[in-house]
Amino acid sequence: MIDGLVAGRLYGETERRMDKAGKAFTLAKVRASTADGEILFVNVIAFDGDVCASLHALQDGDSVALSGSLTPRVWTDKQGNARPALDMVAHRLMVLP
Repeated sequence: MIDGLVAGRLYGETERRMDKAGKAFTLAKVRASTADGEILFVNVIAFDGDVCASLHALQDGDSVALSGSLTPRVWTDKQGNARPALDMVAHRLMVLP
């Protein structure tokens, strides 16, 4: 597990879900840029009620910074190219004006 800070823009709408035990969590996607200018998608899941509420207050394209545990992974696009991505369990959130 890697602790990290990711800043970027919310991509799409957040999604509220319930687990089998009835506990709410939130899913979101953040579009961030690497130092090389490449776009990196961060798949975010949040369990903390305050973080979930803050994510739901955001709209597509809003700037956001998230801290939490990161897991790197690779996905394949429709053309068969391998693309990097990150999965994050968000613990804190800061909205940028």
